[in-house]
Amino acid sequence: MIFDSITVETTPDLPPDQPDSSSVLGNRNFLLLWLGQIFSQLADKVYLVLIIAIISSQFQQEGERISGWVSVVMVAFTIPAVLFGSIAGVYVDRWSKKWVLVGSNLFRGGLVLGIPLILWVTKDWQAVGTSPAGFLAILLITFLVSTFTQFFTPAEQSTIALIVEKPKLLSANSICTTTIMGATILGFAIGEPLLAFADSLIGQGKAIAVGGSYLVAGSILMLMKTGEIRNKEREDPHVWVDIKDGLQYLGKNRAVQSALLQLVSTFSVIAALTVLAVRLAEVMPEIKSEQFGFLLADASLGIAIGAAIVGQFGNKVPRKVLALIGSVGMAVFLAGLALVCDRFWLGLIMIGGIGIFAGISVIPMQTLIQEQTPEEMRGKVFGLQNNAVNIALSLPLALAGIAESYVGLEIVILSLGAIALGSGILTWYLAAET
Repeated sequence: MIFDSITVETTPDLPPDQPDSSSVLGNRNFLLLWLGQIFSQLADKVYLVLIIAIISSQFQQEGERISGWVSVVMVAFTIPAVLFGSIAGVYVDRWSKKWVLVGSNLFRGGLVLGIPLILWVTKDWQAVGTSPAGFLAILLITFLVSTFTQFFTPAEQSTIALIVEKPKLLSANSICTTTIMGATILGFAIGEPLLAFADSLIGQGKAIAVGGSYLVAGSILMLMKTGEIRNKEREDPHVWVDIKDGLQYLGKNRAVQSALLQLVSTFSVIAALTVLAVRLAEVMPEIKSEQFGFLLADASLGIAIGAAIVGQFGNKVPRKVLALIGSVGMAVFLAGLALVCDRFWLGLIMIGGIGIFAGISVIPMQTLIQEQTPEEMRGKVFGLQNNAVNIALSLPLALAGIAESYVGLEIVILSLGAIALGSGILTWYLAAET
C-alpha cells in the first residue's frame, strides 16, 4: 500500500545560512510543494463558486433566495473539519505524507470530475422530502471533498517541517500563508469568469477546470521527495490513544500551547470579521451590502502583506515578540474600525491594518509549532490544531451576527479588539514561562 508506516530522514536541499524567501524557493522540494499548493488552494476556493453556479442553474427556483441552499452546502463543508481534523492527524503520522498530499488531491479531483455524471444520473430521481436527489448528491461530494482536505492540511504542515530547515521555516510559512490569501482573493474574484471561460471552451468545462486543478496539484506533488522511508514494522494507529498522546504533549509543552492559543484567537477574530463584513458594507454608503467581498479581499491582502513582512524580517525578532506586536496591532486597528465603521476608505485602511497584524501574529506561531514538535508527533499536533482552528472559525460564524444585532456593531468590534489584545498578553505570559 502507498500509505505504509514510515520513519523519516530529513534531507533539506539548502545550507542554513540563507533564511530569505528566495533561498526557500531554491529548495526544489519546497518549490514543488508550493506549486502543488497553488493549484490545490485555487481549486478549493473555486469549488464553492462551482457549486453555487450548479445550484443557481439547476436547483434554485425563480424568486427564491440562494442563501438557504448555500448555507446547507457550507454546513456539509464544515462538518468534516470538526469531526475528522484530529483523526486525520493521527493517520498522517503513520502514513507517507507525500502520498497523503498526492492522494487527497487526486481523490478530490476525481470527485469533482464526477459531478456532471452524477447530476445526469440523478436528474430523474425522486426528491427526498423537498431536496432534489442531485442536490443531495452534491452535498455528499462536498462532504467527501472536505474530508480529504482534512488529511491534506496536517500533511502539508508536517511536510514543510520535513523538507525545510529550521532557519528557513518562517520564510516558508510566510510564502504558504501568502499563497492561501492570494488564492482566496483570486478564487472568489475570478472564479465565476474563469468557470464561464472554461465552459465556453469545452462541455462541462466548469467541473473539468476545478477537478483538473486538483489533478495537476497531485501530479506536481508526485515529483517531491520528503526523505521518508517506509517502516512496515511500525504498529497500526490506535486513533483515540494517539489523540490522547497529542493532547498530553500539548499539555506539557507551554510554548506550543501559547502558539496554538494565539492561532485560535486570531482566526476567531478574522472569522467574526468575515460575518460582520456584510453589516459593515451595509452601513458604508459608498458600497452595497452584496459588495462585502471588497472588505474581505482587503483583509486577505493585509494578511498577505503581513506574511511578506514576516518572511523578510521575522527571523530578526523573537517569535513571542512578533505575536505580541501582531495582537496589539490588531487591537489598535479594530478599535479604529469601531470608530470609523461607517466610512468606506477609512474602514478599508483599518481592515487592511487588521489583516497585516494578523499575518504578523499567525505565521511565527505556526512556525514555532513546527520547530518545537518532534516529527513523530506532528500529524497529531497539526490535526488537533486543524480541529481547534476550524472550531474557532465556526463559532464566530454563528455568534458574531447575533451579538451584533443585540449590542451593536461598534461594541462587537471593540470586543474583538479586547480578545486580540488579551490573547497576545496571555501568549506572551505562557511563552515567558518556557
